[in-house]
Amino acid sequence: MRDQPTHLPPPEDVLEIGAPEQFAALAHPLRQRLLFALGHRPATVRQLAAQLDAKKGNVAHHLKVLREAGLIHIAETRQVRGGTEQYYQRTARHMVVSEPQAAGTAAMFTAFAQELDLSPAESHLTLRHLHLSPTKAKELGETLAKLVDEAEEEAEGRPLHGVLVALYQQALPAGTISSA
Repeated sequence: MRDQPTHLPPPEDVLEIGAPEQFAALAHPLRQRLLFALGHRPATVRQLAAQLDAKKGNVAHHLKVLREAGLIHIAETRQVRGGTEQYYQRTARHMVVSEPQAAGTAAMFTAFAQELDLSPAESHLTLRHLHLSPTKAKELGETLAKLVDEAEEEAEGRPLHGVLVALYQQALPAGTISSA
């Protein structure tokens, strides 16, 4: 018997995050890690608990929150020893935060920091501040998104790498007048 059935890709390519319940769902590091884990293939509560070294009850609770927020769905069910096993899948391949809010951003950075801390390989982390025109900033954002999208390899068995891309205009100090 197969360990996991064959699944279709997520129904959407991009999901824009913007609803309050979605930001609330992103506010817990374990839910972030669950979304990361479901990034490439569906999984059961048991599989996710083992992969993330978490209790099945905790995983089930957080999957319910993610499902109610529309971030994941049940991709398939199958009968196992008199019960029903559910395979969860992200609702979209890519999730984009339309208007970042402090709570959601903090949750994403917390989850990112945990993933980075657990990484068995050398990581690359850089923070730069660049002087850019609005046109150049837009061009850079599009180039970064394209670079990440095109970097994905379809080969099974390769290590999974996390990528966090953020481009933002730095806030001006209070009392400063913008020249833009």
